[in-house]
Amino acid sequence: MTTATRPRGESRAADRSAVTRSERFRRATRWWPTLPLVALFLVPYSALPLPGLLDGPIGSPGNLQLLSLCLVFGALATGYDLLLGHTGLLSFGHALYFAAGTYVTNTIMLEAGLPLAVSALLGLLAGVALSALLGAVSLRVTGIGFSMVTLAFAQAASILVQRDPGGVTGGEEGRAAPADKLPTALVGIEHTANLYWVALAYLVVVLLIVRWAVRSPTGRVWEGIKENERRVEVLGLRPYGFKLTAFVLAGTLAALGGIVHLLLTGGATPQTTTSDFTLSLLVMVVLGGSGTRWGPLAGGILYTWADHRLGDLSGSGAVTGLPAVLRVPLSQPLFLLGALFVAVIYLLPGGLVRLPARLRAARGVAVEP
Repeated sequence: MTTATRPRGESRAADRSAVTRSERFRRATRWWPTLPLVALFLVPYSALPLPGLLDGPIGSPGNLQLLSLCLVFGALATGYDLLLGHTGLLSFGHALYFAAGTYVTNTIMLEAGLPLAVSALLGLLAGVALSALLGAVSLRVTGIGFSMVTLAFAQAASILVQRDPGGVTGGEEGRAAPADKLPTALVGIEHTANLYWVALAYLVVVLLIVRWAVRSPTGRVWEGIKENERRVEVLGLRPYGFKLTAFVLAGTLAALGGIVHLLLTGGATPQTTTSDFTLSLLVMVVLGGSGTRWGPLAGGILYTWADHRLGDLSGSGAVTGLPAVLRVPLSQPLFLLGALFVAVIYLLPGGLVRLPARLRAARGVAVEP
């Protein structure tokens, strides 16, 4: 009995051919994110309805406002994942830097009378300085100690905002942004599309920066710190400096998001300073898939959409007509949101981003004899 084998040259040629096909496919799909980006850019021009998902045409002012918030929080969750998913740092105080961008920018416009551009630059610098200062202190401890220190800083800032020292924060009511200091193109319901494009630009900036940072040599050190910080030290590197870099970069992106949020909502509110706000970011990241390229973005968009739309569902006639045993829990938006989160975590370990791989795996099992 003999076994036929391919000549060595033929085998190498087949291997090269497979590699070439794989490389061609990778190059062909390299720029696929530009397609959804173009679609998102054209959303304000669309009159297409999405029944059940949105009320009325996609391009209506109300829907553009919701979609803008979805983009902002998707980008914010992506920036937060630099800490959680790529460096292994669980911060409970990320809301502080988002609020810094919002409150500092708004306060400078109100109190100093400076225009938006100057105020936004100062607000962004305040977020950078605050994240560098508090990060330098917080990162002196590790593990749960780090999480508790960041929570303490955030809680102190939240209390300070609500106490309204000198009347500059507005206390529990917050403060509206001065319309006379904002560009005319960003004020009024007729300019909602411009605000939407600002939110989209913020998303693109965050995605590009995060992608560049993660693929850089520093990003590879972050992954090493997440896996085994002691091993990074053995290699002669100082994890503290790399972790501080991740902390400041994530804080800077959050401060920029706070400025965009100020434009979208027309004011600064104390809800953005609470630890609950950071917990929402944590839920977004876990919901979409921590440590992945698109997971935090998907989680942020889904969570924000559900947070706004499930309130409408809970008060709809379809729910009010149900028996009391079903009507009472379904009339609570937080119950619906929590049930959605538990279902996704239970059915999709690893987050929404793992769904395509699981479907492919299930299809492969189904076709096996």
